[in-house]
Amino acid sequence: MSELFLVHAPTLPEISLLLARLLEIIWVDVLLSGDNAVVIALATRNLAPRQRRVGIWLGGAAALLLRLIFSLVVVELLGLPWLKLVGGLLLVWIAIKLVIDEDDHGAPRQAASLWRAVATIAFADAVMSFDNVLAVVALAQGNIWLVAFGLLASVPLIIAGASMLLRLLERFPVLIWASCALLAFTAAAIMLEDPVLVPVLAPMAAHTALPLDIVLEALVMILCLGIAFILDRRP
Repeated sequence: MSELFLVHAPTLPEISLLLARLLEIIWVDVLLSGDNAVVIALATRNLAPRQRRVGIWLGGAAALLLRLIFSLVVVELLGLPWLKLVGGLLLVWIAIKLVIDEDDHGAPRQAASLWRAVATIAFADAVMSFDNVLAVVALAQGNIWLVAFGLLASVPLIIAGASMLLRLLERFPVLIWASCALLAFTAAAIMLEDPVLVPVLAPMAAHTALPLDIVLEALVMILCLGIAFILDRRP
């Protein structure tokens, strides 16, 4: 019986490889969960303190649920044309709305709704979760337990990041505009990966001295900030 156990016991190289993959997944979650934390912080900043905590946790739960769904159908979803393009455009609009929902003194223009905030978080997270899920699935290399670990590990990172960002947004309102710029930049990166745009932009990138993707992402970010600034100055 002991010999049989020894035969099936993982070897030291296998354990080392597993730990390396776990660390890679955690690091990817840290890098890719920032945008989701920004959305949660922006969407819940105008809620009452008690509702704010509920909104953060509901937003984290929505992020986990969407990641579980996407991990099952990620390959099929990523291949659909127009999906990332439309999702990126809608994410730009969300970034603009999250900025202009307050007056010149930083107070909300209208009473914030918990479920409205959660719906905004869920939709934005649906757009931004593709890269996170794809990276975790690729690093896990078919190991369903590693995929589950990666998805579960991303949620506390998002919740902790959103709580920290909320405190910073209260002290430094200018970070709201910086968050809008970050979301717009992320949206542009998502749109440029759409199967409809890739064959169009690839020949242009080959004849451009500057990195075309960064130029286009910066233009989308500037355009988003400009539209938000104009709408924010309306009576």
